[in-house]
Amino acid sequence: MRTNSYLMGLLLTSTFLYSFTIYQTKPWEVPDKYEKMANPVTADAESVKAGKTLWTKHCQSCHGKTGVGDGTKAAQLDSEVGDLTTADAQKQSDGSLFYKTLEGRDEMPSFKKKIADEEEIWHLVNFMRSLKK
Repeated sequence: MRTNSYLMGLLLTSTFLYSFTIYQTKPWEVPDKYEKMANPVTADAESVKAGKTLWTKHCQSCHGKTGVGDGTKAAQLDSEVGDLTTADAQKQSDGSLFYKTLEGRDEMPSFKKKIADEEEIWHLVNFMRSLKK
């Protein structure tokens, strides 16, 4: 009986530790091609406005209105949404933000089909740049 309790406790502890490691934020590797990619869309008021429209439609529910990761769906996710207003987020290259939006990862969906026009993703990147603290 005592052995069964010990094994059950060991199993529960192992399961907890494993689930904890699954949801740790892991580095998001971006291929060099994208890391070094320049944004072909000028970040003028018109582009930022177009990006904000796309943000409201596709991103705000998780990332929040101001990009801090407090959208209405954020609490339902297993992974951390991330704060796009931080210096670390803002120091990413435009190509990196483009790639992450295009490809997605884990609970972050790919927007290849939802935003098929790549120029629109660049508008979205320009809007993300406006989300500084």
